[in-house]
Amino acid sequence: MTDYLPIFVGVTAAAVVLQAFILVFMYLAVRQSSARIEALAAEIKTKVLPTAETAQAMLVDLRPKIDSIVSNVNETSEIVRGQIARLDATVSDTVDRARLQVIRADELLTRTMDHVEETTELVHNTVISPVRKLAGLMQGLNVGFDALLAGRRRRRNTASVPQDEMFI
Repeated sequence: MTDYLPIFVGVTAAAVVLQAFILVFMYLAVRQSSARIEALAAEIKTKVLPTAETAQAMLVDLRPKIDSIVSNVNETSEIVRGQIARLDATVSDTVDRARLQVIRADELLTRTMDHVEETTELVHNTVISPVRKLAGLMQGLNVGFDALLAGRRRRRNTASVPQDEMFI
């Protein structure tokens, strides 16, 4: 067991030296990163912070104007909403009135057509039918008179003209 002791001590010493080198390199890397971060922070302070301060000052200046714009938009939207409601009521009323007028016009047209049909039937029954009957009666009388007169003519013609001569 004593033989291995110097080997373990040597390996342990080598491990401690290796850890020391690793820690030194880590220190150097952290120091270098820290320097970069400080340079970046300084650059941010010089460039970004004035811009942020300017933006904040602009927001402070614009805040009342933005509030005023929002207030105006709200008032305008309420007015527009009211006007649209009035317009909707007006359009609905107009449509209802137009519908009623169309119904009335339809009823008027229907009544007029009914009256025209009734008048046509009345004229047909009181004028045309009697005229037709009278025309038929006149035609019948005409035919009767023609037959009566034709019979007298035949008698006159048969007495004076012999039967054989009628067919010539």
